[in-house]
Amino acid sequence: MDEVFLTVEQLAETLNVPKSWVYARTMETGPNAIPRLKLGKYVRFRPADVMDWLERQNRDRN
Repeated sequence: MDEVFLTVEQLAETLNVPKSWVYARTMETGPNAIPRLKLGKYVRFRPADVMDWLERQNRDRN
């Protein structure tokens, strides 16, 4: 299994945003929610999925 999954802390560092911003996005639901994987009480993120999501969010706002 070579796929990388990021924690909230790692994603926040990668995106240069506060952890609170990432946590807030994980509370959202629906088609515009940040893509995430729930592993019991843990949340993980696939970097490529998050980047695609960010690009869609930016495109939809313009």
